[in-house]
Amino acid sequence: MDEKLRSYLTRSLPPTDDWVEELERIAEDENVPIMDPIGINFVMQLIRLKRPNRILEVGSAIGYSALRMLEANPNATIVTVERDEQRYNQAVQNVWKLGVQDNIQIIFGDAIEILSELKEDNKFDLVFIDAAKGQYKRFFELSSPLLSENGFILSDNVLFKGFIADPEKEHPRFQKLARKIREYNEWLIQHPDYVTTIVPIGDGVAISNKK
Repeated sequence: MDEKLRSYLTRSLPPTDDWVEELERIAEDENVPIMDPIGINFVMQLIRLKRPNRILEVGSAIGYSALRMLEANPNATIVTVERDEQRYNQAVQNVWKLGVQDNIQIIFGDAIEILSELKEDNKFDLVFIDAAKGQYKRFFELSSPLLSENGFILSDNVLFKGFIADPEKEHPRFQKLARKIREYNEWLIQHPDYVTTIVPIGDGVAISNKK
């Protein structure tokens, strides 16, 4: 996104509570990848419009996204999965600190194993994928049977620093990962059971609705 446009959109965001700014500072100081303010506000607006009652998140990190999604729909129940023990403990602490542990369940473990264990009668209205980028396709495949009839799946970072649209600008360190995300995007767009739109906001968000 053009920096002038990013700056303008950032200035236009609604004010946030102190706990939001605190978590954003922690993420920056500890180099924890969380959604940028523009991206998470976009997701929150989708939640306000769709009002999903049950949300499944793949990739808790420090609990930032789960807490912001709950902010958008305080009546929601969120199940979120994190495999990094330090981040898991931080997420648990942050959820309890805000007193919303009845709404947010944090599961420690590998998302592929956890998703495989969840029963298909345990339906979710929204699945938010924001974990290991190379595993996005597998996360999507395992999440799909858990989606309610009118549910939708969000995938974050699908434009990956602009490398996806312009391979010539790829950093050598990220070539393999960028290729996997590009292949994931193409697979999503061609999926027979979903209609997908990629929105160039934040680091790129794919919205996949069941047909």
